[in-house]
Amino acid sequence: MSLTKGLVAGAAGTVALNLTTYGDMLLRGRGPSDVPTRVADRFVDRAGIGLGDEETGPHREEAVGALLGYVTGLGVGAAYGLLRRRRGALPDWVAGPLLGAAAMVSSDLPATVLGVTDPTSWDRTSWVSDLVPHLVYGFATASVYEALR
Repeated sequence: MSLTKGLVAGAAGTVALNLTTYGDMLLRGRGPSDVPTRVADRFVDRAGIGLGDEETGPHREEAVGALLGYVTGLGVGAAYGLLRRRRGALPDWVAGPLLGAAAMVSSDLPATVLGVTDPTSWDRTSWVSDLVPHLVYGFATASVYEALR
């Protein structure tokens, strides 16, 4: 049951992250990040997986990138559910930032290792654009998990 609650909470957190990201894009008029697509490209290339020809391949890479984001959100939520069962409750003001950081590391670390991005070169705006949606994810995930108890 804790795993299911974690998955549901992670799904809610992922929706909250996406709403925050798309809201930011709307407010600032900025384009979407190409990092998820580039991570997918590097990942499937290193794994020796072909995603199609020049016409369909880029669309599939974009889909893989988006799906990896969902896997991350659901995975962090599921892990939280399992940890909560063993370790007990944390207040939302603690769990939220920890979950946000876990989701951020889970998405940014592979991108960094694959050479897609370098967080040490990000400016303040880039950090805020990455940090805020992940914090929203964390608080939403923690709050929904708590509500399901």
